[in-house]
Amino acid sequence: MTESQGTAYHSGFVAIIGRPNVGKSTLMNTMVGEKVAIVSNRPQTTRNRIMGVCSQPGSQIVFLDTPGMHTPRTRLGEYMMQAAREALQGIDTLIVMVDATAVGKQDRALVQEMATRKGKKLLVLNKIDLLKKESLLELMASFAQEGYDEIVPISAQTGDGVQELKRLLIASLPQGPQYFPQDAITDQPERLLCAELIREKALLHLKEEVPHGVGVEMLKMEKIHQDLMEIHATIYCERSAHKGIIIGKQGSMLRRIGQEARQDIEALLGMRVNLQLWVKVREDWRNRRQDLQTLGYDNKER
Repeated sequence: MTESQGTAYHSGFVAIIGRPNVGKSTLMNTMVGEKVAIVSNRPQTTRNRIMGVCSQPGSQIVFLDTPGMHTPRTRLGEYMMQAAREALQGIDTLIVMVDATAVGKQDRALVQEMATRKGKKLLVLNKIDLLKKESLLELMASFAQEGYDEIVPISAQTGDGVQELKRLLIASLPQGPQYFPQDAITDQPERLLCAELIREKALLHLKEEVPHGVGVEMLKMEKIHQDLMEIHATIYCERSAHKGIIIGKQGSMLRRIGQEARQDIEALLGMRVNLQLWVKVREDWRNRRQDLQTLGYDNKER
C-alpha cells in the first residue's frame, strides 16, 4: 500500500533512545494507543527491543523502543545495550529522549553522540508537565546548537505535545508501504507480552534491591476452553532472601502480583485467565547465557 485516499502514504521506522527512566516506553504506548511495553519507575525496565505500530489514514509509524542506555555490569546489561544499538540500524528517524527535569552529563553526552548520526533526528524533552516554562525555555536553548532537526517538548504521561511530535514524525518519514496490517500494534508474541506483564507487576511492588534480578519464564500457555487460557509461569530471582520477599507473608505478595497481572493479561487476550505463578532462585542468572536464553533474552555470540 503506497497511497491512501489518493494522497501519498508515509511510513517508516523510528527508534527511541535515551537514558534509563526518561519515559521511552510511556511515549510509545501513548503513540500506539495500547500498552505494548511495560512501564515502571525502576531503571532498565525495558530489556528487549520492542516494536509498536501506530497506524492512521495516510501513514504508519513503526516505533522501536529500546533499553535505557547505561554502562552494563552483567551479561544481561550487555545484551540490552546490544539490542539498543541494533535498533538504530536501518531506521528512518531517530528520537533521542531526555528527562527535562533531570538532565545530567550522561544525557548530554548521549545527545552529542547521537547528533553525529546521519538521517532525521528529533530531540524530545519529556516530563515538561513537571517543569516551569522558564526552565524549559532555558533547557531548549542549551540544546539549540546540537544539530537536531527539531527539539520537541512533550509530556508522554499527560499527552501534552505528543500530537505535534506525531505530526513531525510523519513529515520526516519517506513515502512507503504499509508494513503491518492496520490493526497490528506490535510484533511481540503473546507469550512474551504475558511474561512482561507479570514482570511489570513484580517491578511495581517489590523492594528496591529485588527488581533487577527478576526474570519470568513462561512454562505453559494453553487454551482450555473458548474463553479460558491456562498460564503457568515461574518468577526467577537471584537470592534466597529475594524469594521470600516476592512470595510475601503467607503468599500475599505473590497473590498480589498474580491478581494484577491476570487482570492485564485478560484484557490483552480478551478471555478469562487461570494464572499460576511459582518463584525459584536462579543465582546470578543475568550472567549466564543459557539462563538468558531460557528467559527470552537471546544473548548469542554475534
